[in-house]
Amino acid sequence: MLGPDTARDVAPHRRRLGSSELLVSAVGLGGNTFGPPRLDESATKRVVDAALDLGVNFVDTANIYGQGHSEQFLGRALARRRDEVLIATKFNLLDLGTESVGDRIRAQAEGSLRQLGTDRIDLYQLHLPDPGARAEDILTALDGLVTAGKVRALGACNYSAWRLAEAAHVAGALGTARFVSVQNYHHLLARQAVTEVLPFCAEYGLGLLPYHPLGGGFLTGKYRSGEPPPPGSRGAAGSGIIKVMDTERNHRALAELTAFARERGRSIGELAIAWLLANPLIGSVIAGVSTPEQLAANMAGAGWQLSEEDLDEVTAVLDRHDELIDPERPPYGRPPTLTPSPAAPSRPSAR
Repeated sequence: MLGPDTARDVAPHRRRLGSSELLVSAVGLGGNTFGPPRLDESATKRVVDAALDLGVNFVDTANIYGQGHSEQFLGRALARRRDEVLIATKFNLLDLGTESVGDRIRAQAEGSLRQLGTDRIDLYQLHLPDPGARAEDILTALDGLVTAGKVRALGACNYSAWRLAEAAHVAGALGTARFVSVQNYHHLLARQAVTEVLPFCAEYGLGLLPYHPLGGGFLTGKYRSGEPPPPGSRGAAGSGIIKVMDTERNHRALAELTAFARERGRSIGELAIAWLLANPLIGSVIAGVSTPEQLAANMAGAGWQLSEEDLDEVTAVLDRHDELIDPERPPYGRPPTLTPSPAAPSRPSAR
């Protein structure tokens, strides 16, 4: 079993997830590798045990991961250590048909509780937005689970800022529990969340959980431009995320970022983790791993505190290859600072 020295003696400090009471480890564990076709049950338990031994206390899964086996494998791996971990899982509203939103949410929550072998879900998240589902129905059903003590906190995934604003408004109007986190695609080479989602999180007290923080492995440096993916890698298996990441622009940026990290005695993977954690709005960096050694590498990244100068240099590299567009900036420059009118409508309640 790995010891803390494997991750450079870094004890993962806790970070409050948004405005919730959940204190999550800076590095979390993604359950997307648990179950077919990735990890069998024994391999899952090895990874989970290693994570807990290294101080990781946050595991994120979903009822559809691993062909439905991820929750089962995780629950059995935690049978004797449940109280050491905060479990996040997800439900979905796919193919509702005539089933009501409330019935779907309650049924999937009960299913996840059974699969996980637990009496509560620490963070229950909507996996994908459904344009046909009303925010009122979603939040009312979720609030019932919170009131019943079956769920401690609520989150959304793949939500844009306007959807988060709608949810905050509806929760305030109805007096229901509200989302405390949003889990979106976000990493060094995919900074879309910086323009609107992260500012919303800062204003309304949400934490961001970035998924694919290593770009599916692209940000570990294992993929080379113009060369076939390494045998046994996601890319070799035809992973969609690697196809998205495998661009000339990304390879150019990766080369500069790798040199930046190497000059400081670090790896590009450590930089990817450290860059995310430099933002206090990030709750936990949850990455799926196949081995305890990969987890230890992620932990090492959490021990690197980037300076303001480091962050400025990294931003300059990223902007050279793909300038981040601010949606509030006109093409002719920033507008003058405006003073809100006293008659301006107040922000929706963020209860």
